[in-house]
Amino acid sequence: MSSSPTDTLNEPDMIENVTFDELQIGQTARLVRTLSQDDIRAFAAVSGDTNPAHLDQAYADASMFHGVIAHGMWGGALISAVLGTTLPGPGTIYMEQSLRFSRPVRIGDTLTVTVTVLTKEPEKKRVELDCVVTNQHGDKVLSGVAKVLAPTEKVRQPRIHAPHIQLFDPEARLKALLAQGQGLSAVRCGVVHPCHAGALEGALRAAREGLIEPVLIGPPERIRETAELAGLDLQGIELIAAPHSAAAAATAAVLAAEGKVEALMAGSLRKDELLAAVQAVPALHTRRRLSHVFRFDVPTYAKPLLLTDAVLHAAPTLAEKADIARNAMDLARIMGVETPRVAVLSAAEEIDASVPSSIDAASLCKMAERGQIAGGLIDGPLAFDSAVSAQSAHDKHPRSPVAGQADVLLAPDMETASMLGRQLQYLAGATASGLIMGARVPITLVTHRQDTANAYLASAVLAKRVAHHYRLVKP
Repeated sequence: MSSSPTDTLNEPDMIENVTFDELQIGQTARLVRTLSQDDIRAFAAVSGDTNPAHLDQAYADASMFHGVIAHGMWGGALISAVLGTTLPGPGTIYMEQSLRFSRPVRIGDTLTVTVTVLTKEPEKKRVELDCVVTNQHGDKVLSGVAKVLAPTEKVRQPRIHAPHIQLFDPEARLKALLAQGQGLSAVRCGVVHPCHAGALEGALRAAREGLIEPVLIGPPERIRETAELAGLDLQGIELIAAPHSAAAAATAAVLAAEGKVEALMAGSLRKDELLAAVQAVPALHTRRRLSHVFRFDVPTYAKPLLLTDAVLHAAPTLAEKADIARNAMDLARIMGVETPRVAVLSAAEEIDASVPSSIDAASLCKMAERGQIAGGLIDGPLAFDSAVSAQSAHDKHPRSPVAGQADVLLAPDMETASMLGRQLQYLAGATASGLIMGARVPITLVTHRQDTANAYLASAVLAKRVAHHYRLVKP
């Protein structure tokens, strides 16, 4: 196929070069690309260039550019893309590239990259190409001259599509979650026995973010020592003395029952201590059993994923699973999911008398069908892949309203849920927060001392939203 001196266009699924002999002076090729935030993050990840001018909004706003800008060499990479895929295309060897940067490129800018053949050197098959990059206003942002060795043999083959890069920015996800707590007044929260740095820092950060008004409950000397070692300032923070963790839990439960705090946050105490204190106060009871709900941001899943119950119910009965489902659906709705989709997990995807979890799953579906469990869609028994994979759902459960798009995973038992939760964190890179539902007040609970302040901070967002909901709708 001969080339004209106009734009060189490849067929969508094929790639074809222009050999040295085919190249003509004045021949051009173009590429159009709009810059996104993901482009900047991907370029930073691949290049290692983490200059805050490209990645830190606050820093960039204070810079001479007054906002985030693209890496300069991102534009250079677009020039390389034209040379390597279109003109001259496959077989081209870069020898030299000059670049002049004229204007910054910002998120949302649409760039047009134009390369034009300037000269040809037949003896060595060298070609010079003028390279110009303009934005959507026609302003030149980048220009230069490329010198290449042009291919001499024709290449035409199926286009190789670029590998998919899955970008996951935990801080961006955390900021998005924090935004769900904006516009609501901070809630008084009893922080129970905050005697390790993660819990204390998380509570104080939640206070700075306007999520909670922390009331620290525990041994004052240990709390102050923890703060001093972590470099945390307790100035202006209310502190109620309790000699040990069990006493702190009992004090917190009474404060919650009296309405003096609207949420509880577990610090460095055993979960059974806090739960025993809550269960010992009838005023905190509801018609529901308590259950724990994890909220995960998973890099490979498009939306938050709730998992229940990995903490409280070792081998839940059918009645307990019904409450576990109700509590998780309540949290999902409070966090903005209008109709939560609940996948009831099992090792068997057909009802099998030898697999009790499959029978429970079918029973829960029937209860939902009859209105005994309301407020969402429930389907099961489903395997994990069927619950979260669109392809598996299409292959195995094409008529399911839940498969492939679950908002909630209801595990058959605590062992399964706990292992699945840790796999999501340690193998899938998920970030976690968590809440105990079913009491008169929400109770934030992280699962081990290694959890970071971010886990407590994220959990405080959940607690704030639930506490405000409970002001309107008593549990």
